[in-house]
Formats: sequence, structure tokens, C-alpha cells
Amino acid sequence: MVSVGRHPNITLLSYSEVEKVSGYVGNFTVTVRRKPRYVDEKLCTGCGTCLEKCPWKKFPSEFDLGLGSRPAIYTPFPQAVPRVPVIDPLQCAYFKNGKCKACEKFCPREAIDFKQQEQHLEIEVGAIILATGFHDFDPQRAARYGYGRLENVITSLELERLVNTGGPTAGKVLLKNGQPPQKVAVLHCVGSRGPEHEYCSRVCCMVSLKLATLVRDYIGAQVVEFYRDLRAFGKGYEAFYEQTGRHGVTFLRYDRDIRVEPRDGKLAVLITDVYTGEPLETVVDLVVLSTGLEPQPDQHEQAALFGVSRSPDGFFLEKHPKLAPVETTTDGVYLAGACQGPKDIPDSVAQGAAAAAAALSLIDAGSVALEPFTTYVNAAQCGNCQTCAGLCPYGAIATVPFEGRLAAEINPVLCKGCGACAAACPAGAIIQNGFTNDELLAEIEGILSIVGATGASPVAEAA
Repeated sequence: MVSVGRHPNITLLSYSEVEKVSGYVGNFTVTVRRKPRYVDEKLCTGCGTCLEKCPWKKFPSEFDLGLGSRPAIYTPFPQAVPRVPVIDPLQCAYFKNGKCKACEKFCPREAIDFKQQEQHLEIEVGAIILATGFHDFDPQRAARYGYGRLENVITSLELERLVNTGGPTAGKVLLKNGQPPQKVAVLHCVGSRGPEHEYCSRVCCMVSLKLATLVRDYIGAQVVEFYRDLRAFGKGYEAFYEQTGRHGVTFLRYDRDIRVEPRDGKLAVLITDVYTGEPLETVVDLVVLSTGLEPQPDQHEQAALFGVSRSPDGFFLEKHPKLAPVETTTDGVYLAGACQGPKDIPDSVAQGAAAAAAALSLIDAGSVALEPFTTYVNAAQCGNCQTCAGLCPYGAIATVPFEGRLAAEINPVLCKGCGACAAACPAGAIIQNGFTNDELLAEIEGILSIVGATGASPVAEAA
């Protein structure tokens, strides 16, 4: 990200959201809302003085998942680029009661600007790459794990922050009673391959193995992994799994039945052993839930904004899983990373490079091949009822003036030839190339001529 921020050909718009996308391939207009951070990016050097001097420091840290606190002015995460803090107007004393301004008083660069307003930018682009990532599954939606209800049940990301020496506890992992855990259970497939989501999240097995290694190395506790199927599919992954087993990690396999219950101040993980069919209870001090990946909460809105489809699991849908894995049905819009489906870092990097190459090749080509079976409107016959516009999944239909009235018009660049508009038009004003009445009748006549010449049924010959 540092290289991205310094590159002369890259404009990095942080703390911003895309509000509107219009146009088509090679001619997109993107409206971006830049939210006010109340800190001048051009003046700020990221020295951190404002964070130190802010007297209001007891707000839950989003980066630390609420395990630690942050001040009212904060840097969203340690590696943020640009390294410029943002003021939370909902927590800042100045925005709440008009007092304080400690950050402004101590800033050596005079970079604090409480009068900063949001901006709306319109950017002309030729191609768009979506890399909106994933959302971590919330285990509170699955009561059988006890997350949020039982003490000492945490998620894999929370353990990552606790183990990290730069985290909220400086690397110390303690139970609610202040003691270090002696035995830790790591549960796989939390939110994956079950009633919440039927798909495999792909990364959970290797994340769980890494967590087991961290617990053994940094806490010195005994680790028990509860898994359904170990899917160590990547390069060197199987070797890492075997190495983890050699270091004393215990693996217990279960099917679907697993739950966490309290036991005399500790936690019991109850499963049915997949090999013996017998119930098995394991008492531990700490339970770590290896949560799966799911689409972002606003994935539906983003799909509508950029004109892309979603698969049944909610992720963005590619044009073809093998022949066009980074393209979408909307020309000029490409996918990269876990917004298209669960994947790990190497796959995300590879897909990002592929999406960039596809976008560059499109721009370098200077032209676009259109679908051969697009539709068009006979404007003289159109009554402008707007039935077609409401049905078009690609937003290809607009209303234009025609001989003193309004009529529908189809953009051939956006049209994909699905035929929904042609089939629904009550006036019969929409015609699809390759499927006109004359062409369809000619095909029927051709089939009937074969039947008349041979006396055989075309269905039988096809069979």
C-alpha cells in the first residue's frame, strides 16, 4: 500500500465511498463521496501527537474488535495508507458540546480542520475492478457455540489480536479470571458447511492450524482441534498440517453435531466421534471459533450499484467459472479477491493480477466486441410504457425524445441479448437480432422441409 500511495499514476481516495455508477464499458462515470476526516491530508505527517493528547480515549477500537480502546481521533489501523488519523464526530467532545480542541492545539502542522466538509467527485474511468473483500461470520447467529453467552469463547480474529504484541493486551492471552489458559479448543467450520452457509470457506483449516501453533508457542497451552475434514489444499499446507500434529496438537474429528456448554467454571465441547459414533466430551479453558467467510453486509446494494450479478451464496458472480473467472456480465467490470467467493491470500493475489491484466488489455484494445443478439426498439411503434426498462437486468434501456414524444431506446453496448424486453413488450416494438419473426419462421420452414424430404422426425434423428 505504501508503493500504491507513492505511485504517480495512482490516485488513492481513502475514507471514501462510491455512490453512483453510470455509463458503460470505456465510458463509466463514477461518483465518489469523500467523507470529512477533519484532518488535512496534505499537512498531516502522521506523527501521532493528536492521538496522544486527545483526552477522550475510552471508545471501543474497531480494529481490535472491541477488545481494546481508541481515542476520539484515531488511525483506523496501524498500516493505514495514508497514515492520516480521522476524528469520530460521534465521540469527539468538540462536535458534541463545542469544547476541547486539544488535537488542534497540539498539532505541530496545524492540520486539524473542524470545518472540513464532505466532497462529491465525478471520475471518468474505462474499467472497474471490484475488490470489496468479505465479512467475518458472526458466531452469535449460531447459539450452539455459546459465543456472546459463555465466558472464554472467542473468535479466531479476536485471538489474533490478543496474541499480537501490538494488540490490546500486548500479546497476553488471559481468561476472564485473569489466569492463562491451560487447554484450548479450536473449532473448525463455524458458519461454514452447515445451516448458516453450505459452502466451505477454504481458509478456516489453515487459519486453525496457525492458531494452534501460536497458542503452543506464545501461551504454552495444550491445543485440541475439532475438525470435520482437514482441507490442506495449497502448496506446503499438508506439510504444515503434519508439522502441527508432531508438535503435540490433538485432532478430533466430528460430523455436524457440536456444541459448547459450561462445566464447573470451564467449557465442555460436546461432539459425536465420527469413527466410533459415541458421544465425546472435552473440557477446556478457552474455546476459539474459527469463523468462516461470508459476503459483505451491503453486497446486494453494491451488486445493484455496479450492475453485477450474485451467486446463490451471495458473492459476486463471475461471467464463467473457468473461461472468464475475473469478468462479469457487465463489460468493463472485473472481480478480484474474496468478493467473488471465499479464497486465501495467494488466490486473491493471483486473481487481482488477472483482473488488472484484463482491465489493461481492454483499455489497450480501444474497442469492444458486442453481443450479436442484442435488441433494438422500433420507436414508431413504442408507446413508452416502460415495461422493458423495469425488466432489463443490465440497465440498458433509457427514454429518449422521438417525434415530439418519448420512446424507449436500448444501448447496444449494455445489452446482452437476454430477450426479456422483447418477450414482454406489449406493443411488439422491441426486436431481437437473430430472433425476428421472419428468421424464426425460416428456421421452422427449414426443419419442416427436412421432415417432408426424408419422412423422418427431426426429434428422432437428433436422438
